[in-house]
Amino acid sequence: MLVKVHACGICGSDIAEWYRLPRAPLIQGHELGAEVVSAGKGVKKYSPGDRVFIPPKIPCGECHYCRGGHYPQCTGIKERLPGGFAEYVLVPAVFVEKGTYLLPENITSERSTFIEPLACAVRAQRLAGVEEDKTVMVIGCGMSGLMHIKLAVAQGLKVFAVDINPAKLEMAVRIGVHSAINGNDEVHARLVAENTREADIVILASSAPQAVGQAWQCVDKGGSVVLFAVPGPDEKVVVPVNDFWTKEITILTSYYCGPPDIIEAMDLIDSGKIVVDDLITHRLPLDEIARGFELVSEGRESIKVIIKP
Repeated sequence: MLVKVHACGICGSDIAEWYRLPRAPLIQGHELGAEVVSAGKGVKKYSPGDRVFIPPKIPCGECHYCRGGHYPQCTGIKERLPGGFAEYVLVPAVFVEKGTYLLPENITSERSTFIEPLACAVRAQRLAGVEEDKTVMVIGCGMSGLMHIKLAVAQGLKVFAVDINPAKLEMAVRIGVHSAINGNDEVHARLVAENTREADIVILASSAPQAVGQAWQCVDKGGSVVLFAVPGPDEKVVVPVNDFWTKEITILTSYYCGPPDIIEAMDLIDSGKIVVDDLITHRLPLDEIARGFELVSEGRESIKVIIKP
């Protein structure tokens, strides 16, 4: 099936050299909204003109990991979607069969670029046991962090946001956090003063070593730290395991998402429970993608950068 790409977001993983270089050469881009142009004779579910979202990889649904709900660890993944930073993408058969989602009317091509990142947040928060009466701290208010904040706020949770960028903290306040704390301040002291205790769940959405240390400090007894972003492989992370042992702290990681998370993310955007338009800061044509990468790498004035081939 051939699709025309109308929008594709630049993800933080696209700019992480240690993450992308082992897979080079490749065309990047995995947050796309597209339109079907033509399809093979055996394709019955989709027709030219259909607007679609297609994730970058499809779990088999049958292996040990899929059966246990660990879709990102699927051992049956053999193909990846060719990158969305292109005018057209030729969609492999397995994606047409198992991994193409028709976009409802309320999800534009631009909004479609948020489906995968929101689905990743949905899965991470489910694994962490985010539920009513929990206090959540999100460290790092880039695109991923703000997705986590929007999701937690939409569930009525008390949310604390941490970042060193005042503009991103202002965005967190507009979204509805209980408190926005500058990462260069006494983060732990501010949290305890405003919450009377540490946070039940700390979501690390920053790869900065300083942020990792703050996550360890700010999790309450019986709480969880979610490593949603991680430092580069050359960075050493020291875990205060003796302290955590007596406090019964859970450390968990969350990487990517699965089909149920994608469906939930689409429902959240389609229903308007999660509004994403306010996170778009830049729309660029394909021939300005280098500038887009610079904007995301610097992270000072951008949140969501969308390429419009």
